Amino acid sequence: MTRIATIIGGGVIGGGWAARFLLNGWDVRVFDPDPEAARKIGEVLDNARASLPGLYDMALPDEGTLTFHDTIKEAVAGASWVQESVPERLEIKHRVFAEVQAHLDAEAVIGSSTSGFKPSQLQQGAKDPSQIVVTHPFNPVYLLPLVELVPGEAHDARAVAWAQKVLESIGMYPLHVKKEIDAHIADRFLEAVWREALWLVRDGVATTQEIDEAIRMGFGLRWAQMGLFETYRIAGGEAGMRHFIEQFGPCLSWPWTKLMDVPELTEDLIDQIADQSDAQSGQYSIRELERHRDANLVGMMRSLKARDWGAGAVMAQHDRALAARGAIAETLEDLADLGAPVLTVDRAVPIDWTDYNGHMNEARYLQAFGDATDRLMLIVGCTPDYIEQGGSYFTAETHIRHLDEVHAGARIRIESQVLEGAGKKMHLFHRMFEGDRLLATGEHMLIHVSLETRRASDPAPSVADPLARLAAAHAALPQPDGAGAAVGKRG
Repeated sequence: MTRIATIIGGGVIGGGWAARFLLNGWDVRVFDPDPEAARKIGEVLDNARASLPGLYDMALPDEGTLTFHDTIKEAVAGASWVQESVPERLEIKHRVFAEVQAHLDAEAVIGSSTSGFKPSQLQQGAKDPSQIVVTHPFNPVYLLPLVELVPGEAHDARAVAWAQKVLESIGMYPLHVKKEIDAHIADRFLEAVWREALWLVRDGVATTQEIDEAIRMGFGLRWAQMGLFETYRIAGGEAGMRHFIEQFGPCLSWPWTKLMDVPELTEDLIDQIADQSDAQSGQYSIRELERHRDANLVGMMRSLKARDWGAGAVMAQHDRALAARGAIAETLEDLADLGAPVLTVDRAVPIDWTDYNGHMNEARYLQAFGDATDRLMLIVGCTPDYIEQGGSYFTAETHIRHLDEVHAGARIRIESQVLEGAGKKMHLFHRMFEGDRLLATGEHMLIHVSLETRRASDPAPSVADPLARLAAAHAALPQPDGAGAAVGKRG
C-alpha cells in the first residue's frame, strides 16, 4: 500500500521532513509557493541520501516518489500524514490548517513542526482539533531522531497512537509530552543556555567561540549520550542522585547565573527527583553506567576525529603529536634499519572495534592492515601530494589470517615487509602483534594506477625508487610464514 506524506512548507525543516519520509519509502507531496522550493529540497535530499543510509546496518526501503503541487488541495489528496512547517506565525498556521482540513481525510494526522506554540493554540478554530498535534523535530530532521509529540488536551488517543507508529517507522524517537507548555521540553533547555550565553557575551566574559568550545569540548559530549539527570547521577558517585543534589544543590542559590528563578529544594522535591532517577537508571550500577558512558564517548569522539571536527580535531592533533614523538616513520630516511620489517602501526584497540564475541571484529583487522599499507605507501613517497598529482595504489587482493584473539585496550603493532616492489606491483606482508604474541597476518597485492585513467600505470621515480630500495633490502629477510597461503591451507 502506498503511503503518502504531505509537506506544507519546504524550508530547512520541511525539507528535512521530506527527506526523512522519502528515504523511508513514503511518497512525498510538497506544497510551497517559493519558486526555489524544488531546488532547496533537492539539495537537502542530496545530503540526506549521502548520510541517512549510513546510520543503519540494513538497507532502507526503496525511495518513494517526490512531487511538487500548486495547491494544498492537490497536495493533501490521499495523504495519511501532513507535516506543517510554515513560519512561526499563528495566523498563518491557522489559515493552513483550515485549508488542509477542508480537503484531508478525517483519519489522517496533521503534525506541526512548531518550536514554540502549544497544541491548544494551534487547534483554536479548527474543524477537528484532535487531528492537529505538535511534532517538533530537530535539525537535521533526516538524521536526528528526536521529535517532541505534544497532542494537548483536545486529543484523540487513536491519532496519538498512529502518530507514534508513523514516527517510529521512519526511524525517529517520538517523545510523548503529556502536558503542554510553551516551547515544549528541549527548546526550554536551549533557551536557558541561550540566554545565559547572551549575558556572557554581553558582559565580556566569553566570546561566541569560547562558549561553543565550552559546550562541544565538555558537557555537550556527555549530554549527547546520557542526558542531564543520568550524567549527574554518575557525578554523585556510588551514593547516586541524592548525594549529588545534597552536595551541589546549594549552588542554585549562589549568584552564578542570570536565571535565578529556581525551585526550593525541599525534601519532597529531592525525593521526587531521586525516585525518578532510580526508576530511570537504578537497574545499573555506577560502574556499569560509567562503562556505557565511556564506550559511547569513544564512539562519538572517534567519529568526530574522522571528520577532524570539534573534540575530534583535538584528538587528531594529539595523534599527530604522538606520531611525531613515536617510532612510526614518515619517510625512508626515518628508518633506522632499512633491512628490518617496518613498524607501520602502533596503537591501542578502541572499544568500538570489538564484537559480540568480546574480541576485535574481523573488519577491524582489515582496517588495521589497511592503515599499515597506507603508512608504507607514505614511507615510499606515495604522499597526499603525490596522490593529488594523479598517482596512487589500488588493492587488488588481500588475504588475512586470524591467528589469536585481541581485546579492547590491547596495544597492537604491525610490522610490514615488502615482498615485491617493482614495476606496477607492491606486494606487502603485514604481521600484527600484541607484545610477542602473533595475532594475525595480512598479505596485500597492490597495483599502481593513474587516477586520471583509472588504469594500471608505472609509478613515478619519486615512488618507484624508494620502493625498490626497500624491496631490495627486505629481500634478505626470511620468507614470512603464511605468505602465499590459500584459505584453509597453512603455509
